[in-house]
Amino acid sequence: MAEPVSTRTPAESFSAARERTANPKLAEFSGLLSFELDPFQAQACRALEGGHGVLVCAPTGAGKTVVGEFAVHLALAGGGKCFYTTPIKALSNQKFADLVERYGADNVGLLTGDTSVRSDAPIVVMTTEVLRNMLYAGSPTLIGLEYVVMDEVHYLADRFRGAVWEEVILHLPDDVRLVSLSATVSNAEEFGEWLVEVRGDTTVVVDEHRPVPLWQHMMLGSELMDLFGGKEGKDGTGINPRLKRRAEELGRRFPQFDRRGPKDRGRRPPRFRPPSRVEVLNRLDADGLLPAIVFVFSRAGCDAAVDMCVRAGLRLTTNAEGTQIREIVERHTRDLPKADLQVLGFWEWSAALERGVAAHHAGLLPAFKEAVEELFVRGLVKAVFATETLALGINMPARTVVLERLVKYNGEAHVELTPGEYTQLTGRAGRRGIDVEGHAVVLWQPGMDPKQVAGLASTRTYPLRSSFRPGYNMAINLVAAFGADAARELLEQSFAQFQTDRSVVGMARRVERNKEALEGYAEAMHCHLGDFAEYAELRARLGDREKALARGDRGTRRAEALASLERLRKGDVIVVPSGRRAGLAVVVDPGLHPNKEPHPVVVTESRWGGQLSSADFTEPVEALDRIRLPKQVNWRSPQVRKDVAASLRNSDVRPPKRGRPRSRAADDAELAELRAALRAHPCHGCADRETHARWAERHRKLRAETASLESKVAGKTHSLARSFDRIRALLAERGYLAKGPEGEQVVTEHGNRLARLYSESDLLAAECLREGAWEGLGPEELAAVVSVLVFEARRDSPVAARVPAGAIQEAIEATNRVWSRLEADERRHKLDRTREPDAGFAWPVFRWVRGETLEQVLSSAEANGQDLLAGDFVRWCRQVIDMLDQIDSVLGRDDPLGANAHRAVRAIRRGVVELGT
Repeated sequence: MAEPVSTRTPAESFSAARERTANPKLAEFSGLLSFELDPFQAQACRALEGGHGVLVCAPTGAGKTVVGEFAVHLALAGGGKCFYTTPIKALSNQKFADLVERYGADNVGLLTGDTSVRSDAPIVVMTTEVLRNMLYAGSPTLIGLEYVVMDEVHYLADRFRGAVWEEVILHLPDDVRLVSLSATVSNAEEFGEWLVEVRGDTTVVVDEHRPVPLWQHMMLGSELMDLFGGKEGKDGTGINPRLKRRAEELGRRFPQFDRRGPKDRGRRPPRFRPPSRVEVLNRLDADGLLPAIVFVFSRAGCDAAVDMCVRAGLRLTTNAEGTQIREIVERHTRDLPKADLQVLGFWEWSAALERGVAAHHAGLLPAFKEAVEELFVRGLVKAVFATETLALGINMPARTVVLERLVKYNGEAHVELTPGEYTQLTGRAGRRGIDVEGHAVVLWQPGMDPKQVAGLASTRTYPLRSSFRPGYNMAINLVAAFGADAARELLEQSFAQFQTDRSVVGMARRVERNKEALEGYAEAMHCHLGDFAEYAELRARLGDREKALARGDRGTRRAEALASLERLRKGDVIVVPSGRRAGLAVVVDPGLHPNKEPHPVVVTESRWGGQLSSADFTEPVEALDRIRLPKQVNWRSPQVRKDVAASLRNSDVRPPKRGRPRSRAADDAELAELRAALRAHPCHGCADRETHARWAERHRKLRAETASLESKVAGKTHSLARSFDRIRALLAERGYLAKGPEGEQVVTEHGNRLARLYSESDLLAAECLREGAWEGLGPEELAAVVSVLVFEARRDSPVAARVPAGAIQEAIEATNRVWSRLEADERRHKLDRTREPDAGFAWPVFRWVRGETLEQVLSSAEANGQDLLAGDFVRWCRQVIDMLDQIDSVLGRDDPLGANAHRAVRAIRRGVVELGT
C-alpha cells in the first residue's frame, strides 16, 4: 500500500520535526488527538514538558482542559501520578468518565468524599477538598505525585469554599508541578506572579480568543436585533442604531413601572407584554438558533417555563429523537424506586424531555439532572431553562444563550449582573466543532438601555480576588503540621495577603497625597480674625449634636412604637400612619413571637390583608376601637377580607389628627451652649466666613478620609496572621491548643478531633462532641440533630423549623446553648461568627432515617410550609452523611455515638439518596 502524500509545506514539515525533537512527549500526545492544538494550548504544553508549572486563562469552551490532559499523559509516560481536581462532584464524574475512556479503567480513580474508586490508580480525579484533606493528613496516596491539575482555579474567589484552593497551592510539595486552569481574568499576571512566589517557575498563558465567535442580540417584543453593528459613537459602543431607536420608541410607550405606583391609579402607563417563553423558543427555532439555554434565575421559574411549553403543545423533537430520549431516560432512572416516581414528578418530567424541553437547577434529582445534561449534549433536548448554577463548570454548551433579565436575587437582594457573570453565562453559547458562531440574546423590558447590555458584553475587567481567611480547622492543622510560627509565615504567603500588601502600597501613596492637600486647605481657610479651625470644630460639634438629638428622638419613637405593637390584640382598630397601607385597619392576628419583633396581620379598608412590621409605624399606635371577630379568621380569603373591611367602614372610627411631637433639641443645654459659643467666636463676624467654612469642611472630610486610610493600612498589614493569632487564642482558651514542654504551642487531644472535622461549623461540632451534647441519641435522632449544623434555609424561601419533641429537641437546644457561648467568645476575640444552627431539615431527615417513604417525607415537609424539592432533599442528606461520616471517623465505632453515626449513614443511604451519592 502506497504511503500517503504529505500536504505539509517544507517549512511546516521542518517545524513539526523540530517539535518532535524538542518536545517528544507533546508530539506523542498531539498524535493521539483528532485536532490540531491551538497556539495557547501548544505554548502551555511546551512549558509543562519543559518542567514549568502553568497558569492557563482562556474563555469557556476554548479547550483549557487539553493542557490538564497533557499533564495526565506526562505522568503516565514517566510512571508517576497526576491528581485532577475539580470544584464540584458533577465535574469530577464527567472528567473521570472522559479519562477512563481514553486511558482505561485500571489507570483512573475517583475520589469525591462520598465515592472512592481505585484511589491507588496513577490518575485520580477528585474534588479539591479531598486533596486538601489528604495534604493535612499526610496521606500515603501522595507518594509519587508529580502533577496536580486544578480545573476552574478561579473558584478561589468563592466566598465560602475559595480558601481550599489556596490551602492546596500552599501545601503541595515543592516538586509537584501545578497546572492551573482558569476562566479569563483581567489580573492573570498578578495571580501568576503570586504562583511564582509560592510554587516557583510558572508560565502564564492568557488567551482571550473565543474559538467560536459570539454574536450579541436583543429581543424587543417579537423582533430579534443585533446589539452591535452601528458606527462607533463617542461612547465607543457601536450599538446598532436601529436597535437603539426601537428601544427608545418602546421605552416611551412603556415607561418602567414603579411598583410604588403613581398616586393617580387611573393614569398608570400601559404595561409591556414580553414575548412568552414559547414565543421565544419558536422564534429561535425558526432562525436555526436551537439548542438554547434560557437563564431564568429562579428554580420555580424554570419549572413553570417547562410546564408552560408543555401546556402550549410545543414540540421541538422528531419521533426518532423521542425514542432515543426514552432510552437515555430509562438508563438514568431504571434504579429509581417505582413507588417514588409519582412524587418525583417523573412522568411530567420525561414527557417534557420527549418534547425537547427541560429544567436544570439545584432542586432537581441528581439522576434527572444527569439525564438532562446528557440529552442536551447529544442535541436531543433543544431548550433548557436553567438557573445560573449551570454556568459553573458543567459541560453543556449551546448554540444560543438567552437572558430573560439582567437582575438576579443573590439571597439578600435583587442585584444587577456583573460583566463577569454576564460573560460566564453567555460563554455557553457556541459549540466548538459544531457551531460556526454562538449567539447571546437579552430580552428587552421597560427601563432596559441597550447601552447597559453593550457595557456588559464588551467589558473585559474581571479581576480574581482571593477569599482566603484562616478558620478553626485550618489553624489546628497548620499548627500540627508546621508549628505556630511557621504556620503564621505560611499564611503571609497566601494570595489574599499578596493582594492586600499590593493594595496597601496604593493606599499609602494616597495618604501622602492627602497630607499635601490638607496643607493647602488649611491655608485657604485661614482667617485674619481668629483661629478658623477652632470655629469650624465648633460648627461640626453643633451639627453632630443636632443629629444625635434627632436620632435619639427617632430611637425613642421607635421603641415606643414597638412597645405599642406588643399591646395590640385581635380586633383592635388602628391607624397605619404611612406607606402603601396607610389608613384604618383591623388587627386579625397580633403576630407576637418570643424574642422577635411583633408583626401584626391586618385587614385594611381597601380589603388588603397581610403582615406589617415596625417599619410601618413611625409613632406609637393606639387601638381606636375594637371589632368583634370570629375565633378563626382566614384573612387570605377574599370574602373574609371583604367582610372585615365592611365592618371597619360601617364603624364610626375615623383617624385622629396628630400633632407634631416636641423635639428634645428645644430643651438641650449642651446645644444651647454650643450655639452661644459659636456666636461669640471672633470668626463668626468674618465677611468671608462661609468661604472659609467651605474650605474647612473640605479639610475636615479629607482629614477623616486620611485617618481612615491610615487605619486601613495598619489593619491590612499582616492582617491574616493577626486573624490566625486571634483564632489560636480562642482555641487555647477552649483547650484545643496548649503549651508544649519547650513553650511552643501544640495540639491537644480535643484539637486532634477538630483537625478531622471539615465543616463550616467545625468548632461547634467539636464542642458538641466534647460537651456530650449529643450523647445517648439513636441513629435517627443523631441525624436530625447533626442536620442543624449543615442545613441552611434559602433566604428567598424561608423554611419553617419543626423539631421532633423529646431527645431531639433537647439535643438541639443543647447545641444552641453551645453555639451561643461560642458566638459570644468569637465576638470577644473579634472573629467571624459561626453560623447559627438551623433546624429546618431535622424533621425530614429524622423521618427518612426512621424508614418513611420519599412521598411521606416530602408531603410532610410541604404540609409544614417547606419548599423542599427532591434534589434539595438528596443534597442536604449528602451533607448530613458527610458530617456523620466525620463523627464516625473521629470517635470510632467502639464509641456508642460513633457507632450510631455509622448506623445513621447506612439508614440514610437508600432509595433516591443512595443513587444521588
